[in-house]
Amino acid sequence: MSDDFSPRPLDPGLYFIATPLGNARDITLRALDILKTAEVLAAEDTRSLRRLMEIHGVPLQGRRIIAYHDHNGARARPGLLAALREGRTVAYASEAGSPLVADPGFQLAKAAIDEDLPVFSAPGPSAVIAALSVAGLPSDRFTFAGFPPNAQGARRKFLESLKSVPGTLILYESPARLEATLKAAVDVLGAERPAAVCRELTKKFEEVIRGTLVDVLSEIEGRKLKGEIALCIGAGDQVADPAEIEAALRVAMKTQKLKDAAKEVSEKFGVSKRDLYQLGLSFEGS
Repeated sequence: MSDDFSPRPLDPGLYFIATPLGNARDITLRALDILKTAEVLAAEDTRSLRRLMEIHGVPLQGRRIIAYHDHNGARARPGLLAALREGRTVAYASEAGSPLVADPGFQLAKAAIDEDLPVFSAPGPSAVIAALSVAGLPSDRFTFAGFPPNAQGARRKFLESLKSVPGTLILYESPARLEATLKAAVDVLGAERPAAVCRELTKKFEEVIRGTLVDVLSEIEGRKLKGEIALCIGAGDQVADPAEIEAALRVAMKTQKLKDAAKEVSEKFGVSKRDLYQLGLSFEGS
């Protein structure tokens, strides 16, 4: 690791800046340096970037922030590429998280790379990695598959294509469609797969709901959820040792009520909370 912490003048090129998911203090020092000195600023949401710069005391100094998003990318891209050809420094920021991850910045990066223009990354927050960090699922191998399709049939086909993917599967989903996606996942991928719904990460109402797919579904059914959501689903070939599960449940029941013990062991092993509750009742009756 370099021990040079001093800011350096920017080389000409396109800089992709990762921005906080919610907590403004998650911005990196390098990202702030780039925002202070880049000649051209572009953002998926100009209001979000302007507010972030205000919070951290980064002045615009006469620069304007150019909007670059899914709806205007084709119109805005030529101007940004022209600035790069002139040898200027251009900074692009996602609305939240890392650019190019379910983000319109991909087409800008591809266009710049196709012209052999310099492209740099200022890494930082990523909802994918943040969700994986708190999901309690294997992290040595994972697949990010973006947003499932809206239509029911297309959603099922999408999940079918991911059924045999090894490792943890990570999806983004909107609060309005989460329940429908979980129902489809239970049907297509299997009710007993371990899963975690990671909502509003780093924000005031951060919440992680863990368990099997069917347990997580039962937890969110009927709730009016809000905010950004990442859905993590464990691999289908995970098989827990029944003896180990039983032992863990017995230990948990020594210090907790059965309901809480079943929940704890369910989250640890990715097995049904309801089945564990019934198993615990059989212990009490013996």
